[in-house]
Amino acid sequence: MKQLVTTLAIAISLTAMAQSKKPIKGMKYPVTKKVVQTDEYFGTKIEDPYRWLEDDRSPETEAWVKEQNKITYGYLDQIPYRKALKERLEKMWNYEKIGSPFTEGNYTYYYKNNGLQNQSVLYRKDQAGKEEVFLDPNTFSKDGTTSLGNINFSEDGSKVAYGISVGGSDWRKFIIMEAASKKILEDTIVDVKFSGVSWYKNEGFYYSSYDKPQGSELSAKTDQHKLYYHKLGTSQKEDKVVFGLDQKRRYVGGLVTEDNKYLIISAANSTSGGELYIKDLTQENSPIVTILDNFDTDTDFLDNVGDQLYFVTNLNAPNKKIVMIDAKNPAVANWKTIIEETENVLNPSTGGGSIFANYMKDAVSMVKQFDYQGNLIRTIDLPGVGTAGGFVGKRAEEVLYFSFSNYFTPGSIYSFNVKSGVSAVYQKPKVDFKSEDYESKQIFYTSADGTKIPMIITYKKGTKLDGKNPTMLYGYGGFNVSLTPSFSIANALWLENGGIYAVANLRGGGEYGKKWHNAGTQMQKQNVFDDFIAAAEYLIANKYTSKQYLAIRGGSNGGLLVGACMTQRPDLFRVALPAVGVLDMLRYHTFTAGAGWAYDYGTAEQSKEMFEYIKKYSPVHNVKKGVQYPATMVTTGDHDDRVVPAHSFKFAAELQEKQTGANPTLIRIDINAGHGAGKSVAASIQENVDIQAFTLFNMGFTSLPIKK
Repeated sequence: MKQLVTTLAIAISLTAMAQSKKPIKGMKYPVTKKVVQTDEYFGTKIEDPYRWLEDDRSPETEAWVKEQNKITYGYLDQIPYRKALKERLEKMWNYEKIGSPFTEGNYTYYYKNNGLQNQSVLYRKDQAGKEEVFLDPNTFSKDGTTSLGNINFSEDGSKVAYGISVGGSDWRKFIIMEAASKKILEDTIVDVKFSGVSWYKNEGFYYSSYDKPQGSELSAKTDQHKLYYHKLGTSQKEDKVVFGLDQKRRYVGGLVTEDNKYLIISAANSTSGGELYIKDLTQENSPIVTILDNFDTDTDFLDNVGDQLYFVTNLNAPNKKIVMIDAKNPAVANWKTIIEETENVLNPSTGGGSIFANYMKDAVSMVKQFDYQGNLIRTIDLPGVGTAGGFVGKRAEEVLYFSFSNYFTPGSIYSFNVKSGVSAVYQKPKVDFKSEDYESKQIFYTSADGTKIPMIITYKKGTKLDGKNPTMLYGYGGFNVSLTPSFSIANALWLENGGIYAVANLRGGGEYGKKWHNAGTQMQKQNVFDDFIAAAEYLIANKYTSKQYLAIRGGSNGGLLVGACMTQRPDLFRVALPAVGVLDMLRYHTFTAGAGWAYDYGTAEQSKEMFEYIKKYSPVHNVKKGVQYPATMVTTGDHDDRVVPAHSFKFAAELQEKQTGANPTLIRIDINAGHGAGKSVAASIQENVDIQAFTLFNMGFTSLPIKK
C-alpha cells in the first residue's frame, strides 16, 4: 500500500533535510567563445563578446544550445526526486477542464481538456444537444507544439476564421472554414502577427500584421503594423490596406461593431500616445474620422447603440471611466461620462445589454452591473476573495458566464442571469488538491522610497513562521499588467510540498492605474526592482523564510526583474529563475518585437542620461567577476520571436564565465518553442517540475516524501 504523507509532515521533513545537500557530480560548462565586438554610446564603449549568439538560427548557435541543454538536463537528471515530482504533478494536472460556453449560429461552443491533453479541444453542441469535436489542435502536430489561437465567427456564425501558431511563434496563420460542414473555404491567410480577425457581416474580415522579415532579415524590427481587409473569395495578395500606410505605428487594430455599422481603429507607437478612429461602414468610401490623435491615453471600445459608442478610457482618469461618444460629433469635448472614475481600477465588459464594471481593489475583484445610462443595477456577489473574469456576451444574451479563482482555489465557471442577478455553479473542477487546507494573506510592505506595496502570501494553514519555509517570490512590474489571484496546478504542487508562494504587486503594473504604471517606467524603472527587493526583505524579516530558502521567479519583463535583482542583490536570494527575460537592455529595441517597448524602458540611444540609467541595471551588463550569484536556471525557447533567446543566451554565458563559488548557473532551452503561448501540457509539466526540482535541491533538500 502506498502511504499518503500530509503536507505538514512534508514541510517538517523538508526543513530537517535541508542541511544535507550533496553536490551534483561531473558538471562542467561548455566553453562559450568570445568575439571582438564594441559598440559606442555617447562616448562610452561597450563590449559585446557574445553578439554571435543573437543569430539563433545559425549552426554554431544551435550547437551551443545542444551543449547547454546536455549540461542542464544532466544536472536535472541527478536530482533524486525529480521523477516523483513529475508523477505527482501529472496526477494533479489530470482533471477535466471546461471553459465558458458561447453561442454562434446554431451551435454552442466550449473548450474542454480531458486532463493531460497537450492542447484544449474546441467542442460544440447543436440545438438537440448532440456533442462533437469542432477543432482538435492535438491533431495539428505530432509533438503538440502547434496550437490553436484566436477564433472568430462571422455575423450569423456560418463561417469561422481560426489562427494557428507553430512552435510558439507570434506569427499566425488563419484558416477560413464553413462552420456547419467544417469545409475549408479558401487559401490560408499567412504571416499575421498580434491580431485576431473581426468580421464584417459574412463577407470578409479585418486583420493586422507587419511585413514579415525574410532570410537574413529575421532579426530586423517589425515596427509598421497595418490594418487589412480580406474579402472572402479573393487572394490574400488582393487584401487592401485600410490603415497604417501613412506612417509607422507599432500596433494597429480594427474592430467591427456588433451591428456592423462602424469600424473602430486603434493605433499606438512605442513612445507616443494612443490614436482612435472610426469609419462608417454603412456608407461606401466613407472617410476615416479621428477621435483621438496621439493622446497619452488608453481608450478601448466596449459597445455601441446605433451612433452612441461606449468606450473605457483613462483620459483624465488614471483609474479609468466609461464614456459615451456620439459618432456624428466625436470630439473629446463632447464626450459624456457614463460611469465615473473611482479609487479602484476599472476593467469593464458588456453582455446582455448591461455594462459590468470589474473593479480591482488591492488586486482583487469587485464587480458591479450598470445599465447603458450609468445607473447601478447591483453589486454582484462573488464566491470569495479572488479574481473574477468574464461577463461577456452579445446584447441579446440572457445568461452570461464568469470565472472565479484565487491562489488556492481552482478556477470554476459560474452562470449569471442578467435580469435576476442570480449566479450558479456551471462547472467546478475535481482536483486532487485540498484547497480548504490553505490560505492567503494580503500584507502591505514599505519599499525603499516609502511607497506601500501589496503582496499576497499563500501557504498551508498552521505553517510555522520560523524562517525555514521554501518560498517562491513572484513578480512582473511592467506594461500596465496586473497580477491578480489565480490558481496554478504547478503552484499547488509547490504549496503541497510545504512551500510558500508570494506575489508582489510592484509598480510598473496596473494594479492602481496609470500612475502606478508610470512609476515603474523609464527613469523610474529602478522603483520596480526596489519594490521586489523590499518584498524579499519583508519575507525574511517576518520569518516566512530566509535567504537559504528564498527563490525569485518572473517571466518576460519579469525575467528582467529577476535578472536585475539578482545582480543588484546577489546576497539576498538562494535561487533565481529568470524566464524568457528581457536581459540585454542596451540592444532589446533592435530585435523584432522589442521596438514596441520603449514606453516602459526608454532606449539606450535616445539620450546619454537614459543610456547611463539603463546600463546601470541591464542584467547582461552587470554580471561581475568575483561575485557569488544565486543558483540560477535561465529558461527560454529557441524560437521565441517576442523576447528573442539571445537575451537569455548572453546572460547565461556571462554568468557561467563570471560566477564565483559552487552555485550552478544553467540555461534550460525548450526546442521548437516560443515565448510560452500555446505550450503543450507535457512541456508545461516538465518545465515546472524542472524548476521546482532545481529550486528545492539548491535549497538543500535531497529527498521529498511526495504524496502519491
